[in-house]
Amino acid sequence: MATFSVFDTQMMSRAIQLARLGQYTTRPNPCVGCVLVLNGKIIGEGYHHKAGQGHAEVNAIADAKAKNHSIKGATAYVTLEPCSHYGRTPPCAEGLIKAEVARVVVAITDANPQVAGNGINMLKRAGIEVEVGLLEEEALTLNLGFMKRMQTQMPWVSVKVAASLDGKTALSNGVSKWITTTAARKDVQKMRAKHCAVITGVDTVIADNPSLNVRFDELGSVKHSHDEADIFQPLRVVLDSNCRVTPEYQLFQINSPILLVSTKDYPAQIKQQFPAHVSFLQTTTDAQGRVCLKTLLLHLGQSCNSVMVEAGATLSGSIISQQLADELVLYQAPKILGSEGRNMLNLPDYQTMENLPNLTLKDKRNVGHDTRFMFRLG
Repeated sequence: MATFSVFDTQMMSRAIQLARLGQYTTRPNPCVGCVLVLNGKIIGEGYHHKAGQGHAEVNAIADAKAKNHSIKGATAYVTLEPCSHYGRTPPCAEGLIKAEVARVVVAITDANPQVAGNGINMLKRAGIEVEVGLLEEEALTLNLGFMKRMQTQMPWVSVKVAASLDGKTALSNGVSKWITTTAARKDVQKMRAKHCAVITGVDTVIADNPSLNVRFDELGSVKHSHDEADIFQPLRVVLDSNCRVTPEYQLFQINSPILLVSTKDYPAQIKQQFPAHVSFLQTTTDAQGRVCLKTLLLHLGQSCNSVMVEAGATLSGSIISQQLADELVLYQAPKILGSEGRNMLNLPDYQTMENLPNLTLKDKRNVGHDTRFMFRLG
């Protein structure tokens, strides 16, 4: 097992910091950062900005060359195994070989079957020293969706809930604006911007008339590091088993992709009423005659690394109870809505403690006057 120095750790920390700059723009590609070091000094840095553009290693090499630095004999710190195949860009492993680096330190190996150790082997065959596993967990956290999709063809699924201290999302009469503060709602905007798709149910659309888009002016510090044109709008997915939704809701007025998912085909005359940015998917049904969630996620997994569920108690509860959720993000407000308020999740009537969903707290922090909890499931 490789032994890494304090300096190695510092350089990989910097590479991870760079990789985070791509978390709003790279999908469906992973977030990757690279730092080139020679004689104890950083000579080049880069990260992957967007699919189809230069990868982190290529950008770091270009940065070093622009500064007139010699790269021969340098160490490259990379957050993800350099790719070994030709896609829209040449293999990064080949670029590092041509640059004549002497050592490559990799945080995690790539789960993409086209890479999966091949990049490391290519470097080793060229006589380059390769070490793997430095700050592995931090690098993996950056690309949970990409890694899961490469391994399972399913996206990473985050369920977002805003609730009171007594676990309610609305009063008994349906009033829910606003349980959480402005700060929490802006934080949700950042969360949306990191996901490839946002899933909701038709009842939420009918009751709340949400937009479900990313509003650039609410992204806080992200606005200072990114142009609005670079921020992806997530695919907005509406589960509408019985084709109930109509075009007048405000999410259809925003020109970004929407997928309407049903268990039967929308009538042709209804389809024609929706704008061009709306597409349709007919799926199989579950035992209750609703959209089969696993089938939907497999469909989304063809192009989406991660999806965010912003829905009512029934849909959110179903995804958790069917063990399809990877993460629960709870924004808890310091309010008590009362025993007749609406529950945040509709879950089975568990009869034993062993059958409860398995939650692991990964992060807890204050967001305005609210508290954000991030739990892993499973």
